[in-house]
Amino acid sequence: MEKFKVTFYPDNKTIEVEKDKTILTAAISCGVYINSACGGDGVCGKCKVKVKNGKVITQPNAVLSLDEKREHIYLACLTTIHSDLEVEVPAQSRLDFEKSPLYSQSEEIESTIATVEERLEYSPLVRKIYLELSKPSPEDNISDLERLYQAILSVSDSNFNKDTKFNFLQTGLANIKQLGELLRDSDWKITVTLGVRNGATEIIMIEPGDTSGRNFGFCFDIGTTTISGQLIDLESKRVLGTKASYNKQATFGSDVITRIIYAQAEGGLEELHKAVIDTMDQMIRELIEENKVDLNDVTALLCAGNTTMMHLLLGIDPTYIRRQPYVPTANFVPTLRAAEAGININPRGLLFCLPGISSYVGGDTTAGVLSSGLNTEKDLCLLIDIGTNGEIVLGNDEFLIACAASAGPAFEGSGVGCGMRASHGAIQKVKIEQKDFKIIYTTIAGTKPRGICGSGYIDIIAEMLRLGILDKDGKIKPVEHRRFRETETGREFIIAFQEEADSIGDIVISEADIENLKRAKAAIYAATSILLRWMNFNFSQIKKIFIAGGFGTYLNAENAVRIGLLPDVERSRLIFIGNSALAGARQSFLSYGAMKEAQDIAHKMTYMDLSLENEYMDEYMAALFFPHTDLNKFPSVKI
Repeated sequence: MEKFKVTFYPDNKTIEVEKDKTILTAAISCGVYINSACGGDGVCGKCKVKVKNGKVITQPNAVLSLDEKREHIYLACLTTIHSDLEVEVPAQSRLDFEKSPLYSQSEEIESTIATVEERLEYSPLVRKIYLELSKPSPEDNISDLERLYQAILSVSDSNFNKDTKFNFLQTGLANIKQLGELLRDSDWKITVTLGVRNGATEIIMIEPGDTSGRNFGFCFDIGTTTISGQLIDLESKRVLGTKASYNKQATFGSDVITRIIYAQAEGGLEELHKAVIDTMDQMIRELIEENKVDLNDVTALLCAGNTTMMHLLLGIDPTYIRRQPYVPTANFVPTLRAAEAGININPRGLLFCLPGISSYVGGDTTAGVLSSGLNTEKDLCLLIDIGTNGEIVLGNDEFLIACAASAGPAFEGSGVGCGMRASHGAIQKVKIEQKDFKIIYTTIAGTKPRGICGSGYIDIIAEMLRLGILDKDGKIKPVEHRRFRETETGREFIIAFQEEADSIGDIVISEADIENLKRAKAAIYAATSILLRWMNFNFSQIKKIFIAGGFGTYLNAENAVRIGLLPDVERSRLIFIGNSALAGARQSFLSYGAMKEAQDIAHKMTYMDLSLENEYMDEYMAALFFPHTDLNKFPSVKI
C-alpha cells in the first residue's frame, strides 16, 4: 500500500499514512486534535483545515462556501490523502485540551472540609496506619501474618475501624511473600495501607517505617466534554490542586451516541479507552509534579461519570446502552486495581467508581444528589444537571426519581457554528446595548475571543429577545446594521468582528445555531415538566432547584429563565452548585459513610424512560419557542 507524509502546522508534526486515509485519521494518529463533533460523519463542519501543498480528494457532500473552496479549505473527515501534504489547522478547528480551571480552588477546599466534617464522618476509603509490632518469642510464636492482622485489629483508629469494622481482612500473595523479611529489616515498625474493597478491608501494601503522612488520591468527574480532577491529601483532607481538561474522546464525537457507534468499529473501543486514560494520566502527572508528590504515594482514585463514560474508562463495550432494552453491562462496578484500567498510580492502588442508575443516568448524577444533599431534604427538590445530556432528579428524603433528556452538545459548544467549551477565549457573558447594538462581552481568562460557550449563548439569545431583534420562534429580524447580515442559510448576528477576535472569521450567532440551542433548552425544560407531571407535582411545590453543570459558574439565572431553559420561579429557589459530580466524588472518597450513602441513593432512585412517555414529545414541541408557547408558564418574562 502506497504511503504519504502529512505535515500539520502550526504543530510541525509529521506522520506517514496510507493512501486514501482521511486527513482527520492522520491528525489523530499524529496527536493533532481537530474538532470533529459529529465523529467524522461530515455534518458538523467543525474540522475545517487548509491544504497548503499536495493532492487530496474530498467527498461532494462536504458543505463549504465558494470562498472556502477557493482558499483550499476542506473538511478533514471527508478529505482523503493522495500525495505528501502540508496541512494548516486553524485555531477555530483545534481542540487544544488546555487545562483551564472551571472554578475557584479555594472555594472547593472550603466546601470539601465543611461538608465532610459537618455532615459525614471523615473516614477515607484508603488509609495508612503506622504500627509497631511486638517481636516474636518462644512464648509468642504466632505467624507473621497473624501478628500483622492482630496489630491492625487492635488499632484504636475509631473512624476507619468503626466504618469498615475490619470484619474481614485480606491481602495478596505478593505482600505475604515479602512480609517476613520486611518485618525484620524494619525492626517490626511498619506502615500498612488499608483500603475498603468489596465488603472487605484489604491490606494494599506494607512499607518499612512511618510513611503514614504520605497518602494521596485523585477524584475525577469523567464528563462527555470535560474531565475534572482533584489531588487530595487523604490524611489532612486538603485538596492540593484542581485541573479541568477537555476529554480527548471529543475527537471521535461530541456526544455519547456518536462514541458508542465509534466504539463498535475495529479498534474503536481501545482508541476511546486510551483517549480518556491519556487525559487523566496527563492531569495526574501535572498535579503530582506541581505539588511534589511521589506517584507511589498515590494509593487510590475515585471516578464519577455517565454510564457510557464509565464503560469507556474501563474498556467495557458500551454497545448495548443504545440498543433496546438499553441495558448497560454494569451500573455497580466493584473496586478494582487502577492498573487494570491502565491508570498510572501506585501499581497496587485501587480504583473506585460511583454507582449509576441506568444507561443514561450514571454515577455523576448519583454524586450530584449526594453533594447537593437533595436526598436528605424534607421538602420537595429538583436537581437539573445541564450538560451534553440533561439529567433531572426529583425527590427528597422519601423518594428519588430521575430522567435524562437528549439535549445534545449545543450548551457544551458543539453543533453551533462559533461554539466552544468553557475555556480560554470563550465569550461567557454578553450585554447588548440598544443604542447602535454595542456589545459588551467578557471572555474566560480575559483573552481575545475565540468563540462562544454555553452561558454566552444564553446571554446572547436573552438579550436579542429583550431588544426585540429575535422572534419567539428563533428567527432574527431584518435590521439595517453592520452586525446583521444575510447568508445562504439564513440571517446572522455578529458578536465579535474578526479584527477583535482570535479566529479565522467573525464570531456570530446564526439562525441555525439558535435552532440547535432552542432544541437543547426545550429538551431539558420538557423533561423537567414531564417528570413533575408524572409525579402529580408542579413547579410551585418545589422548594429548591439545584442547577449543576460546568457552565453553572457563569450562568445568568434571569437570562436562563428568559429563554425558557429554567422554570419561572422565585430566583432565590434557583441554587447554582457548579460541578456537583466532582464534589460528590470527593465526598465519597473522604468518607466511607458518604460512599455508602451514594450506593443507597443509586439503589433508591427510580429511572423514568422519557422515550416511553407519549406526552414528552408534546411538551417538547410546546417548549420550542422562547420562552414557551404557553406564556402563562413564564409570567415574569416580558417579550
